[in-house]
Amino acid sequence: MDRTRLVFAVLFGLGLLLPFQNFIYVVFAMNVLCFALFACAFNLLLGFTGLLSFGHAAFFGSAAYVTAYACKEWGWTPEIGVLAGTALSAALGWIFGSLAIRRQGIYFAMITLALAQMVYFLAVQFPFTHGEDGIQGVPRGKLFGLIDLSNDTAMYYFVYAVFVAGFALIYRAIHSPFGQVLKSIRENEPRALSLGYDVHRFKLLAFVLSAALSGLAGSTKVLVFQLASLTDVYWHMSGQVVLMTLLGGLGTIFGPIVGAAIVVGLENYLAGIGSWSTIGTGLIFVVCVLAFRRGLIGELGRLLNKAL
Repeated sequence: MDRTRLVFAVLFGLGLLLPFQNFIYVVFAMNVLCFALFACAFNLLLGFTGLLSFGHAAFFGSAAYVTAYACKEWGWTPEIGVLAGTALSAALGWIFGSLAIRRQGIYFAMITLALAQMVYFLAVQFPFTHGEDGIQGVPRGKLFGLIDLSNDTAMYYFVYAVFVAGFALIYRAIHSPFGQVLKSIRENEPRALSLGYDVHRFKLLAFVLSAALSGLAGSTKVLVFQLASLTDVYWHMSGQVVLMTLLGGLGTIFGPIVGAAIVVGLENYLAGIGSWSTIGTGLIFVVCVLAFRRGLIGELGRLLNKAL
């Protein structure tokens, strides 16, 4: 436990010092943190509950649109706009989960994908989303009416605080009795049911929590880039978060964060080669899946356990 706390303290300190170094662009770091939270939220559902959703872009993107519209058109402060987007995602998560959790495997995945595509269709049709143009020029505003988030350093610490809070909530949930029940459902759902647990209720709670945190990530990303677009709600975003989770390590604590950093980094540094960047990312993913069956962090953990 002391070793775990030391690792968390070191990583937390590095995060606090990041704006003062010259190696990583602060906006890139904020982008990684947003997607890391998104991937961690998805990992809670897939890695610890065993539910593969292909519709998480619906929560990420819908929260982005709500936050963007509320902050730009209604003049809401950033923290209220983020809370509004998160609340909508939680509500959507409850609706989607109620419809999907009674199915398993590929049927569950296809239901979530179909529901997410409905959200994408609505995003295309609703006038307030401005179609392919998206909602542009979203003001970052002043946090609590005091801290001007137009400053990148101030914005970074806001994003960092949101990420740390979301990650801490996920970590606490995983290591609570609730998390132990989720793991038992993942390993053997009929046995968990026979022990008297309301399996559908636990799965629905996990789905809603994952959806809410995904929405929190989407809302935060909107403030970083001051833009909400169809990309945020497109099915490709759902596939991307699956890629991040598998690449870093399914069912691990830090795996989704590493996976998000790798995928976002590849997109950023391979952008110069145009559409070939997608092929390059795909090839790297194939190599990692073949060479690291448990993901990068999963394999690293296995090697450390062997060494110790």
